[in-house]
Amino acid sequence: MEATPESSSAAVPAPHEREIMSWEHLGAAARELAEAIVASGYEPDIVLAIARGGLLPGGAVSYALGVKNSCAMNVEFYTDVDQRLEVPLILPPAPELIDLGDSKMLIVDDVADTGRTLEVVQEFCEGKVAEVRTAVLYEKSQSVVKCDYVWRRTDRWIDFPWSAAGPVAGGGSAVA
Repeated sequence: MEATPESSSAAVPAPHEREIMSWEHLGAAARELAEAIVASGYEPDIVLAIARGGLLPGGAVSYALGVKNSCAMNVEFYTDVDQRLEVPLILPPAPELIDLGDSKMLIVDDVADTGRTLEVVQEFCEGKVAEVRTAVLYEKSQSVVKCDYVWRRTDRWIDFPWSAAGPVAGGGSAVA
């Protein structure tokens, strides 16, 4: 599918118009999300991280919750700064969620921007596990999915520590 810009400008916002997440923020955010999850009484059996942006938060939340059963799912949606495919695509290999009908799953991602990636992953998991909840570092107001656990809400551009500097080689974009 061809990437198409979904806003009037593909320019990255100026630094004063951004949320800046540091590595220290990631540690604190993962801990606070885990505390909120525990406080709610939810005890996930599985943590599913959405690759790529959700890999680090997913692992950190999984550790903070003491949940060893974790997996990742790769979904492509963003192709460059403020450019997306028409619909999110699940890329292989997709996790095989067999014999998990009684399990509770926590889906973790870095940001619920449009929410469409989370929506696709939730639909993929429907009927394969007993219950699914979502946790994100950031949620934007336009997200079609209202997450169960959110560290911060913002409508600003977010610079994450793992993607802000861009790739070391290959000249590609820093998009998650």
